[in-house]
Amino acid sequence: MSSLQLLWFLLIGVLFSGFFFLEGFDFGVGMSVQTLAHDEHEKDQIVQTIGPVWDGNEVWLLTAGGAMFASFPYWYASLFSGYYLILFIILFGLIIRGVSFEFRASMPKERKQLWNWTLSIGSFLVPFFFGVLFISMIQGMPLDANHNMMATFTDYINLYSIVGGIALTLLCYLHGLNYISLRTEGPIRYRAKNYAQFFYGVLYVGLVVFAVLMYFKTDFFQNNFAVTLILLAVIVLLTVIANVSVFRNKEMLAFITSGLTLIALVALLFSGLFPRVLISSIPGNDLLIENASSSPYTLKIMSYISLTILPFVLAYTAWTYYIFRKRIKHPHEITSPAFSSEKSAMN
Repeated sequence: MSSLQLLWFLLIGVLFSGFFFLEGFDFGVGMSVQTLAHDEHEKDQIVQTIGPVWDGNEVWLLTAGGAMFASFPYWYASLFSGYYLILFIILFGLIIRGVSFEFRASMPKERKQLWNWTLSIGSFLVPFFFGVLFISMIQGMPLDANHNMMATFTDYINLYSIVGGIALTLLCYLHGLNYISLRTEGPIRYRAKNYAQFFYGVLYVGLVVFAVLMYFKTDFFQNNFAVTLILLAVIVLLTVIANVSVFRNKEMLAFITSGLTLIALVALLFSGLFPRVLISSIPGNDLLIENASSSPYTLKIMSYISLTILPFVLAYTAWTYYIFRKRIKHPHEITSPAFSSEKSAMN
């Protein structure tokens, strides 16, 4: 395995980490439209928190897919063909979620409900099926000698992949709740904190189940015991810090640590895959980093281009969030009795 192959394996992991950190709270905000808001004003307030940034956050997914296609074409071919239906559902969720922003903005109040539902349903579908995809992948899929995936329904949908899908969805939902607390004023801000405190209790149970199933359903502990255990401990620690931060009203810390939890999860999955990119349930048919990559010349040119462009992309992203850093106010925050009662409950 060359240093460039290792570099691009790590870069794809970084791109997926950036996607789940940034788009993760987008998904959580989308879920909150139908689960957290009590009226149309609050739904508009929630949507406004991600209005200027949601489409830019999705670019990280496109970049990760493009980088995989260019740097690891055999990984891309096996993954995208083998997971065609799941990726189609993910794409469907992204589409209905994306169009809902535009349609609900142009609809009269009485006709917004349909697009509120498409926004929330799409925001649930995408992280859930990404969780199913990644967890089924690390369990091992039936790959033949040519690395074609010949899977059945239970290879994709099983106990561990469902737990993984639920866990990733819940992590994104909590990340979104923390973002709403950070970016809003009024009743919705305090309600988001109350919801987060409850769902962190649910998440602890989910993390225990996730770790136990990882021990029995994957080879992560057998192949890389120390790193796997450390990263699981980091995930739990970050979850505890985020939970305590919510309780103590440290909104920025809660948001950052919930995002870092998603990054630690991606790191756990990629460290367990290494030095493979796809794990085969048929012995001897794993697809390895060294066998799945493009030519050294291609990787070299891509490295030069990426290192040139990446600083500008990061600077633009940081500037965008700086410009839209102010809290979104509720139109009735001063007179709303709900705001007064919920704020008193928090205090």
